[in-house]
Amino acid sequence: MSTLFDTRKDKIEKAHKELLSNKNEELFSTNGIYSRYKNPILTREHVPLNWRFDMNPETNPFFMERIGFNAAFNAGAIKWNDKYLLIVRTEGNDRKSFFAVAESPNGVDNFKFWDKPITLPQTDEWDTNVYDMRLTAHEDGWIYGVFCTERKDPNASDGDTSSATAAAGIARTKDFKTWERLPDLISHGGQQRNVVLFNKFVDGKYAFFTRPQDGFIDTGKGGGIGWGLSKTIENAEVLTEDIIDQKTYHTVYEVKNGLGPHPIKTDKGWLHLAHGVRNTAAGLRYVLYVCMADSNDVSKITHKPAGHFIAPLQDERVGDVSNVVFSNGWIADDDGTVFIYYASSDTRMHVAKTSIDQLVDYCLNTPQDQLHSHLSVQTINTLVDKNNQVK
Repeated sequence: MSTLFDTRKDKIEKAHKELLSNKNEELFSTNGIYSRYKNPILTREHVPLNWRFDMNPETNPFFMERIGFNAAFNAGAIKWNDKYLLIVRTEGNDRKSFFAVAESPNGVDNFKFWDKPITLPQTDEWDTNVYDMRLTAHEDGWIYGVFCTERKDPNASDGDTSSATAAAGIARTKDFKTWERLPDLISHGGQQRNVVLFNKFVDGKYAFFTRPQDGFIDTGKGGGIGWGLSKTIENAEVLTEDIIDQKTYHTVYEVKNGLGPHPIKTDKGWLHLAHGVRNTAAGLRYVLYVCMADSNDVSKITHKPAGHFIAPLQDERVGDVSNVVFSNGWIADDDGTVFIYYASSDTRMHVAKTSIDQLVDYCLNTPQDQLHSHLSVQTINTLVDKNNQVK
C-alpha cells in the first residue's frame, strides 16, 4: 500500500525527469540575426530534488519541499571538456543567491545541475549575497569568475535595512569544483556590479571592463562601460577607469549600461554583448545590445548598431522583475556557432543561437543610432530608396 509520501515522491520525480530530458526546439527567426528556442533551458523546477526535499519518510511524511527555490538566472557560460557549462545564479525562497554549475551536452537542452552548489570561500568581510558571475579563461592558466558581492551599507542610518553596497568579487578555479577566493577588486569610481575580466594581458597587466556608479541602484554621475588596468590579480586595483561606452539620452542605454559576458574575437574585431536600461512608465526596461571594438584595441568601440539586439518578448516579460532580459554568458563554438545565454525577468534562463558571421554582419551593416527622430526617418528612407533601385 503506497503512502502519501510515496505517491507524491513518485509523481514529482517523474515530472522532474521528464523536464530534464525535454528536447528544445529552435524557432524560425524573422530578423535573421539570431534564433530563439521554444523552451527556457533552466528554471527553478530544474533544481535537483535532493536540494529541495527531505527524502526520508520518517522526517518528511508529507514529502514537503523543505528548501524552496525562486529562480535560476543570470548565468556565466563556458565550453569545458566538450560540455556547455553555466554558472547559474540560483536564488532560494530566502532571497539569497548562490552559484551552481549546470551542464548540457549540446548547449540548448538537457541542462542538469551538478551534485552540489559551489562552495564559495569568503573574504574577511562576508558576502550577504552574490550574483551574476562572468567567466574568463585567462591566458595566465586560470579560469576566473568575477561577480557582484552585495553587503549592507555600513553607513546606513539606524532602522535602514535596505541600503547596500556592491563590489566586484573575484574567484578562480581550474575544475569548477574547488575555488580560490581573491580580494575584491578595488576601484575608485564608486560601486561596481558589472565587471568583466579580459582574457589577455594588456601592457603586462590584468584588464577589466567595469561599470562605475555612485550608488547601489542609481548610477548618478557615474555609469557607462569602463576600462581599467591592474598590476596584479591577487590584489586587484584599478586606479583609473576610462568610459568606453557611455549611457546616452533617449536610447536603450539611457539610465544604465554594462558589459555582459567576455568579448569574442573575430577577424573583423571584438564582439561585445551588453545590457542597456531605460526608464518607462512601467519601470526599468532591460535589453541587450551588441557592438564591435577594434581588432587591436578591445576598448575602442568602432561599430554600434542602433537599438536593442534582444528585448523581452511575450512570456519573457513576466517574472520577479518584469520586462527584463540580461546576459552575462555566451559561448562561441569552433564552427562559428554562438550560443547566447540570457535570463528573462530575473526568473529563468533561455538560449538564443547565432553565428560569428551573423554578428559581424549585424555590427558592420546595421545603421547606428542618429539620436533624433527625423534622422531615424532619414535612415529608413535611405533603405527604401536603395531597395527601390533593386526593383
